[in-house]
Amino acid sequence: MTAAPSPNPRIPFDQELCGLVLDTAPRLFAVVQVCDEGREDADGWVAAWGLVDHAGPTHVISLDGRARMTLPSPERALRHFADRPGITARLVWLAQPDTAAIDRPAAA
Repeated sequence: MTAAPSPNPRIPFDQELCGLVLDTAPRLFAVVQVCDEGREDADGWVAAWGLVDHAGPTHVISLDGRARMTLPSPERALRHFADRPGITARLVWLAQPDTAAIDRPAAA
C-alpha cells in the first residue's frame, strides 16, 4: 500500500522566502517636481526617490545624491521639494511587487 499525498503539501523553502520578501517589501516612490502645473506648457522631472515600509520611517534621497532625509511619512518629503515659487511636488508610487525570485550566487 502506498501513502496518499498530503492534502497540504509543504511549500518549498525558496517559495516561503519569496513570500516573506513580498510580505515585508518596502514601497518605492518618486518625488516629482512640476513647474507651471495646470498649464499647457507644464514640465515635470524626478527630483528624488523614496522608500517606506509599513511600520517605519521614510527614507528619501535626491536624484543628485546631495540630500538624504529620514522623515515620518512620504508626504513630508513634498515640503522639501516644493519650496520654490511656481514649483509643486507630487508622489508617484511604483506598483507593489507581486513576484520575487532567488538569485543564486555563482560558485567562487
